[in-house]
Amino acid sequence: MNSLLGITVGFIIIGFVVLISFKGSMESRLAKVNMEGDEGPTKTNPVVWWIVSTVIWGLISIILVVWSFHNYFG
Repeated sequence: MNSLLGITVGFIIIGFVVLISFKGSMESRLAKVNMEGDEGPTKTNPVVWWIVSTVIWGLISIILVVWSFHNYFG
């Protein structure tokens, strides 16, 4: 197995597990903010950072998959 392919698969699996493990806490935090009605930046910052980190993880995963296929077939 190509080492780049191994790194890609590992990155995707580990990132997916981490994002799913934090998903529950982010949902409860967002529900708490909605119930309290206090939408200050200190309450919503972790949720925004979770969304940003998820997008970055997705972009890096896509780049790694494309790069792996380019190296494997190219």
